[in-house]
Amino acid sequence: MVARGDGLLSHDLLPGEKGPQDACGVFGVWAPGDEVAKLTYFGLYALQHRGQESAGMAVSDGSQILVYKDMGLVSQVFTEANLDSLRGHVAIGHTRYSTTGASVWENAQPTFRSTATGHLALGHNGNITNIAALRRRLIELSRESGELPLDTRVEASSDTDVLAALLASHPDLSVMAAAMKELPHVKGAFSLVFMDDDALYGARDPQGIRPLSLGRLERGWVLASETAALDIIGASFVREIEPGEILVIDDQGVRSERFAEADPKGCLFEYVYLARPDTTIAGRSIQVTRVETGRILAREHPVAADLVIPVPESGRYAAIGYAQESGIAFSEGLVKNAYVGRTFIQPSQSIRQLGIRLKLNPLREVIGGQRLVVVDDSIVRGNTQRALVRMLREAGAREVHVRISSPPVEWPCFYGIDFASRSELVANGLTVEQICRSIGADSLGYVSLDALIAATTIPKGKLCRACFDGVYPVEIPEAQFLGKQLFEGIERRALDGTLDIDGVSTMVGGGAADALERP
Repeated sequence: MVARGDGLLSHDLLPGEKGPQDACGVFGVWAPGDEVAKLTYFGLYALQHRGQESAGMAVSDGSQILVYKDMGLVSQVFTEANLDSLRGHVAIGHTRYSTTGASVWENAQPTFRSTATGHLALGHNGNITNIAALRRRLIELSRESGELPLDTRVEASSDTDVLAALLASHPDLSVMAAAMKELPHVKGAFSLVFMDDDALYGARDPQGIRPLSLGRLERGWVLASETAALDIIGASFVREIEPGEILVIDDQGVRSERFAEADPKGCLFEYVYLARPDTTIAGRSIQVTRVETGRILAREHPVAADLVIPVPESGRYAAIGYAQESGIAFSEGLVKNAYVGRTFIQPSQSIRQLGIRLKLNPLREVIGGQRLVVVDDSIVRGNTQRALVRMLREAGAREVHVRISSPPVEWPCFYGIDFASRSELVANGLTVEQICRSIGADSLGYVSLDALIAATTIPKGKLCRACFDGVYPVEIPEAQFLGKQLFEGIERRALDGTLDIDGVSTMVGGGAADALERP
């Protein structure tokens, strides 16, 4: 059963200038006797940074799965009353930022299906790159069976909905067996939490691009995108789910099977921006990595200055490292409004023209007359940094030297981060000196790719660096199969053979769909 809340879709205050948008967050808990809905709520609260468009959870009491989801933040979607109504012993939850499929209620997760043995709910973090092929596979399975398998409709336009339909398309198999059969066909980035009426499952793609960890409660087990979510609900970290591994957790304990050989390629951008600083990935603290990156940045790009200030919040720890290494004083020079960025009220044009001041305001008494080193995590289009430099100069800064704790972002991501298309990336086709002039800074320095990799302590060959060097660890399909709205506008037909398979291939989405063909 799927319920829809009464929340409203929120809007960005700066809709034309979004930075890199986070991948989704997933959470799961198997804990008989505990309030699994409330544990899931607080787990999702800890993962809110990974997706702010929609939130949802599914809870099972052993006989039925109830799904509650809506558009908006976790705190907007769930209330004490609806959490109290979600009773059971196993639950999964999801916070969404859309990378395939529009930001609409139908694409909110978890997604739900009936199966031959009960019910299925699924949440997904990442982006599947061969989703058009999987949709064709779903149609072929329907044709081969001679009749439509149970609940294989695709009513939403997300890659997750297609995957859930595939798992439900085997009436003769258990959920675990169906997953073992179908996951080897899935390409791209996927960290999954899913459940049937009695068990919790977790799975990670063979490259392990997106994180997923296992935690232990006194009376159960937890799966979460980040270890910070385990900490917040009082679960102890056990281990990461291995690339190519699937776990099942039920009253028999925890069991593991491997559906593919591991070929680790963890996302380097998780260390730069996506993950919380209090999270650990592959045994390495995100906070420690960011501070070390800042130290390296100071060695690679020194400058005579009076203050080091961060762009809150993601530039903070690199700025601390830069200040420690350089000996330049660290100071808070910008105040961030933590409650701006998602709102129910669309600003008027005159208010929108205030630009970055809606989110950041300089401390004039701190920066007036000072030579500043401003540390940020990345530059995408450059518009934000251009406005920031101008604002700091207007506030009295004598010099503004920008330092970036990642290399230039030159390539789009197809594995769960929504960057701009390649033609919109300021680092594509411009030198560092040209970018510096474009944003109006006195100097600009990026940390080198090799130095960033060294800060993670992870071998280069075990990291996905595609957004920085264009080396994609998972094959990218043809451009016409890419795009955030791949399935938007396809006529909704039952999968009875009337859907023109070639029609899927003609749909070109937005975002980075044509990024590899554009200059």
